[in-house]
Amino acid sequence: MVPRWGRAFIYLSKLGAENCTGTQRHLPFAYRNYATVAAAVDTSTLDPPNKVFSSNPQVNLNKMFWSKPCSLALPPDSPLVVEEPKYEGIKHIIFKLLLFYSKQSKSIRGANVIYGRVISQVEKPAIYDVFNLEKTFKTTFSLLVLHMWLCLRRLKAEGKDGVELGQYLYEIYNHDVELRVSKAGVNLLLTKWMKEVERIFYGNIVAYDAAMLPEAKPDELQNVIWRNIFSDDGSPVPNDSASRIVQAMTRYARREAACMSLTDKEALFSGNFVFTSLANPPGTPA
Repeated sequence: MVPRWGRAFIYLSKLGAENCTGTQRHLPFAYRNYATVAAAVDTSTLDPPNKVFSSNPQVNLNKMFWSKPCSLALPPDSPLVVEEPKYEGIKHIIFKLLLFYSKQSKSIRGANVIYGRVISQVEKPAIYDVFNLEKTFKTTFSLLVLHMWLCLRRLKAEGKDGVELGQYLYEIYNHDVELRVSKAGVNLLLTKWMKEVERIFYGNIVAYDAAMLPEAKPDELQNVIWRNIFSDDGSPVPNDSASRIVQAMTRYARREAACMSLTDKEALFSGNFVFTSLANPPGTPA
């Protein structure tokens, strides 16, 4: 059975042989905005129209995310490393009989750790401060999808094992989003809104991947990030006040994608990696 998130990648693979000039025409959900879902979830947190983007004066966006990509794997002695539980004697036998050491169990534990890394990055105040984002359901969800894409893209590169782990990761993400939507106030027609959120997720994943293809336009990823994360009115390209911020996030996304590709399989599958810290980003005055 093809994993649900995997359908987006299969769909994308069909696009790879096509000319990139027709990409947008073939992505029916790629640039859906969040107006419908956000309105249903929390209308009080929607950004005002014609928002003016002004970056944090303490952050020099022009100097950020230019450094050479490196592995995101945690060093073995890091206190953030999550190790597999080790049991001996009778406990080991019991847990083995309970399939604790099965491939599926290990994958589920790894997926939980990976999702924890995603949530940790998305919920840090620094990411909102650096990119001048108000913490609303829309922005949190859009950042969540961006970082899920980074993980799923890297997992897919590991073949069948990576795709299977990605399925567990997606299921954990989907359950978390359902709780978030419910907590935000959507109790009636929850299934309907979850289907809408799912369509947005697939569309974003396909759009991000298409923007990373060699034949994509140089500013394609920037425009996708603008539409998926920053734009409230559906405008296709960033306005003047948002340009520097969107360019910085585009560099961040490209750099994180490159860093993920340098992160070894063991660190990836166990979740023993962390995204680049934004608490004191390069170019920020001490």
